[in-house]
Parts: sequence; C-alpha cells; structure tokens
Amino acid sequence: MVYNLSQEPSLLTSWINELRDISVQSDRMKFRRNLERIGEIAAYEISKQLPYTKCTLQTPLDKCASVELFSQPVITTILRAGVPLFQGLLNYFDKADCGFVAAYRKHEENDYFSIKQDYLTCPSIEGRPLIVADPMLATGASLIEALKDLLTHGTPTQLHIVAAIASERGIETLSQAYPDAQIWVGAIDPLLTSKGYISPGLGDAGDLSYGEKLQH
Repeated sequence: MVYNLSQEPSLLTSWINELRDISVQSDRMKFRRNLERIGEIAAYEISKQLPYTKCTLQTPLDKCASVELFSQPVITTILRAGVPLFQGLLNYFDKADCGFVAAYRKHEENDYFSIKQDYLTCPSIEGRPLIVADPMLATGASLIEALKDLLTHGTPTQLHIVAAIASERGIETLSQAYPDAQIWVGAIDPLLTSKGYISPGLGDAGDLSYGEKLQH
C-alpha cells in the first residue's frame, strides 16, 4: 500500500516545494525542519493504522473511557540523511524505541554503485510496529539491505516506510521485496538518473541537511 501525502494540496506541498527549490536549499535549518515536518505528518497518519486498546482515565471530576496505543512502535533510520525525518516521527511517537543503520553508496566506475552497511543497532521488534525513515527512496537498494538486517531483530506486526520523495521504480522494487509494507511518501517522482538519483528530486538530502561530505 502506497500513501502519497501530497496527492491533495496541503501545507505539506509547500514544504516539499522548499525542499526542492535551489533558492531555499541553502538554508540548512529550514531544510532539516521541513523534513522533520513531513515526518510529523507521516507519524500522525501512521498512528491511525496502529492497534489501540481500551483504557480508563481519572480526571479531576470523574472517570473517562478512552483508548491508548496497544504497543509503542520501533522507529529506525539510515544515517545520516534520515535523521531529520526520523526526528519528526519521534516528535509524535515520543515513547517509541529507536534503531539506527549506518549505510552508504560506494560509487565505482561506469556509474555503478554498491551498498556498504557498516553498523546497525536496534531493540527487539518482535510483535511491534516497525517504522523506517529514509528521506530519498531512489533505487530501494540501501533500504532493502537495511530491512534485511533489521528484520533479524524480530517479526513486526506492521512495517511502515516513510520517505520525503520516492521514485516510481524505488516504490515498485520495495513493494516487490516487501509486499506487506505500507509506504508513506511526501511526493513521487518518475525518473532516476544514470547514477541512481531521483529526478527531479531535490539533490542529496544528507549534504543539504549537514554539509557536503568528503568523497573516498
């Protein structure tokens, strides 16, 4: 299931516009904050899909019947680009446990690249919803590699993927690998470049959030 959060115009459309606009991208704080906002919107929408259990509260006047989340989700992200989007999710699921994956593209000759994953830390996800934040779902390769390792930590009740921008190909590849995943995206773009970047996209989310990295 794919949820395009900008399918209908909303404030989120303006945030996506600012993420893409080269005249605004130089403001790193605004760039990070817009990713964070998208994470917050996604968290609210995901919360509607999670199971709840009945509870009773005591107010100063009387008892009140309500519901609470049945179990807190585990929120994970791929460092470093995913941190602002992850923070937006955590702002709303503030009792969640968290996991982190360190992975990157290693570019070779002829525009070929491989995925290098050096580190993963995650609590048990057994019987809990798993939410993975990855701002740019391009080819889907790095996310699929991360999921393979994350799912060694248990079997989640639900799998939610959150991206600011996704390519059509990335969504198709991820959906084939994990057909039960629910994919939440700020916008869907049609193309990938020869180097596997989303077009029109917005560029490198990690560099725009934190500065250009040295190439090795």
